Amino acid sequence: MPDLFPLNVTVNGQARRCAVEPRAHLVDFLREDLGLTGTHLGCEHGVCGACTVELNGQIVRGCLTLAAQADGGEVNTIEGLSQSGAIRDLQQAFVLRNALQCGFCTSGMLMAAKELVETRPQATRAEVRDWISGNYCRCTGYHAIVDAICDVLRQRQEAAR
Repeated sequence: MPDLFPLNVTVNGQARRCAVEPRAHLVDFLREDLGLTGTHLGCEHGVCGACTVELNGQIVRGCLTLAAQADGGEVNTIEGLSQSGAIRDLQQAFVLRNALQCGFCTSGMLMAAKELVETRPQATRAEVRDWISGNYCRCTGYHAIVDAICDVLRQRQEAAR
């Protein structure tokens, strides 16, 4: 049995102290140890984006990030952002534009979209397409997802005026 790593991390605003295997991935820790199953496992190679979470304010692939790398940090998952209302407008736009069909990619898409609208509020449609190109969706063909994100960018720009 390997030695366990003492992990101190804040997840969705709640301080957590636990012990994890040094090789445990962040997504496995979130899903298996904390029961936060909104973050999905897809390819397990960092390609599909289904495992996207926020670590210290930036999106990361949970399947490529070790849980130990989050020690002393702050992790936000789709559950935490949904409960806080931080992505309410994005969620609503995804529903209105039918940008979430099977739902498997949705949490990762929303995490990527959140970072985009916060860091690039003037993003063009082409930039939105490029930004989310690292997240795979097999249902929508991306048009509805891009439309939803562009709607939120436009709404936030109008609200800022």
